[in-house]
Amino acid sequence: MTRRITRRAALGIAATTALAGCSGPPTAAPTPSATTRSTTTTPPVTTTTTTTATPGGPAVEVVRASSGRPEVALTFHGAGPLDITRQVLKLLAQHDAKITVFAVGTWLQATPDGARMVRDGGHELGNHTWSHPDLESYQPGPMLTEIERCRDALSTVAGTPGTFFRQSQGQHATARELAAAGKAGYARTLSYDVDSLDWTDPGAAAIRRAAGAAKAGSVVSMHLGHPGTVQALPGILTDLAARGLTPVTATELLR
Repeated sequence: MTRRITRRAALGIAATTALAGCSGPPTAAPTPSATTRSTTTTPPVTTTTTTTATPGGPAVEVVRASSGRPEVALTFHGAGPLDITRQVLKLLAQHDAKITVFAVGTWLQATPDGARMVRDGGHELGNHTWSHPDLESYQPGPMLTEIERCRDALSTVAGTPGTFFRQSQGQHATARELAAAGKAGYARTLSYDVDSLDWTDPGAAAIRRAAGAAKAGSVVSMHLGHPGTVQALPGILTDLAARGLTPVTATELLR
């Protein structure tokens, strides 16, 4: 079993410092428990043929698609300045690409126009918790509140609770996070098999190389709010097109 390391811990950043990909303070966020991060084994890859969940039961984790269609899902952590969101959406329109944005609740509160721009551009929205905490360290009640509060903000701002939930500060969802997502009404959590590493601000060339690991069915993790992501995106889209891969929403990928 391997310990689930938070991105802040991996970068040696103090817990009080906000992630560069996050926007706004964790206003009225639930208080995390004092317990340490639990350990978990890497979950099996869930394919498009096994994504049903029992109503009211735990959500099912989906990592990538297995249909074989030449498609990928570029998924973005939704936070950051509105200007960067505009730039990303403009580039996507130029390449006729669709994405899924997992909105952070504090971003929805501070910059509601960002989510509306995503929706109006024909893209998809999902739930990425209210304040992007180390979610697994929370007790069940506050954990559920983080998910439900973002769900309700999405419904108010964009008219949808989002099709998918994505856990914060972890590539894979834990059993506790899956249970909470199910209680909040989400049948599926969408994890990812490719990390662009744009949240580390390594430069456009490095982000483009990391995203190059995507293959048919891949779900790629990216972030709004980072200038390097904007700089890397044209090359990423060009590379995908050269390989015959079409960027689609997560729902389209998993149809």
